[in-house]
Amino acid sequence: MTHAYQVPKVWQQPVADGNTWASINRPTSGATHNTPLPKGKHPLQLYSLGTPNGQKVTIMLEELLALGVTAAEYDAHLINIGEGDQFGSGFVEVNPNSKIPALLDCSKDKSLRVFESGAILLYLAEKFDHFLPKELAQRTEVMNWLFWLQGSAPYLGGGFGHFYQYAPEKIEYAINRFTMEAKRQLDVLDKQLAQHTYIAGDEYSIADMAIWPWYGCVVLGETYDAATFLDAKSYVHVQRWAKDIAARPAVQRGRIVNRTASQAGPYLENRHSATDIDAALKA
Repeated sequence: MTHAYQVPKVWQQPVADGNTWASINRPTSGATHNTPLPKGKHPLQLYSLGTPNGQKVTIMLEELLALGVTAAEYDAHLINIGEGDQFGSGFVEVNPNSKIPALLDCSKDKSLRVFESGAILLYLAEKFDHFLPKELAQRTEVMNWLFWLQGSAPYLGGGFGHFYQYAPEKIEYAINRFTMEAKRQLDVLDKQLAQHTYIAGDEYSIADMAIWPWYGCVVLGETYDAATFLDAKSYVHVQRWAKDIAARPAVQRGRIVNRTASQAGPYLENRHSATDIDAALKA
């Protein structure tokens, strides 16, 4: 029989809770060990993992390279969050929040750090003048959806994904609560995409790059193995959009960067040139 949790007066961190990420979860910030970050030869140094948040940035960089923006060449270094790499001193210097992805732009006299995936997308869009409209109304709509994703994805990942797939026990209340919200969000997207080719209108933008690795991969059955549970096929406009984005060559290239062998499909732990991706896709 399951007993109701008795809330203590002052919370104490449990010794272990059986969670997949229990070994690295902690209530404090900052570095736990002294580890400098590797540096490659390109102006842009990315430190990441091929999660949905990590894929946003590598997709963006590969889209820029596909347009011939050679200044967007980058080195992508694997940060294995399961092993606590994000708590190394070098990574914490780039992102004090110890979350992937984090970017160093070394093209300036003084390297510039950029952290939070949405901030990185916006930074790259403005730096290279692509995938963010100049006209005020269109730009604002892209920003609306970029910030929608930043606020909504935690409910899909940390809420639905956590309790549906990762939690050590299935809690009906939690799964129902976050499934309801995940389906509401998919319905928001479905209604928007019924009227537009892409998320923010008729142009492909950083809004699509931000949203697709989360919601696109969920409806395609590639995240949490939850497409059937969420009745993903009923979101026909999201399905159409998700398949269209998945077919883009730059998306196919970017999504494998900083993946490990534990993830399904082609993977490339570290990327230093276009030929690295070419070889991984052929393997």
